[in-house]
Amino acid sequence: MTVRGLPASKRRPRALKQDGTPRKKPVDWEGNEQAVVIRWLQGEKMRGQPVGELFDAIYHVPNGGVRSYKTAAAMKRQGAKAGVSDLPVRQARGGWHGLYLEFKATPPRDADLSDSQFTWLEGSEYEGYCAVLARGIDEAKAVLREYASWPRTQVVGQRQVMNSGTEWRKG
Repeated sequence: MTVRGLPASKRRPRALKQDGTPRKKPVDWEGNEQAVVIRWLQGEKMRGQPVGELFDAIYHVPNGGVRSYKTAAAMKRQGAKAGVSDLPVRQARGGWHGLYLEFKATPPRDADLSDSQFTWLEGSEYEGYCAVLARGIDEAKAVLREYASWPRTQVVGQRQVMNSGTEWRKG
């Protein structure tokens, strides 16, 4: 069996603790909790709850995680940026263009906000996006419920028409 392209015999063994016992496999607390939030949002959509409207507009930006150097370099060349929020919502509400939700695990398993994450949230707010840090499932649910309760942002004036690119609308 291979993991990350290496046979089991070639993989480096897990580091040992000071007492000589193997370290436990790390747990992705943040990722696991974020998946719970997305499953909850899908359930709210199925139940017809107002917050469920956000399910089709939310997505995850896979910037974190352990990757090979080659994959990480390819992602950077393709536009991956440090600090981009975990869960953008492409639905304009409350006068904002959309929501950038930075998700952290429930304390005490949460992590500090990195400088690049702070800069992304600050810049997003400056550009007209609602930017929020949520620590844990309950706080993320509260943020999403509140955002969904706001009225849809109305476009005022005439929108510009893009002349470049390929027409994608059918019709």
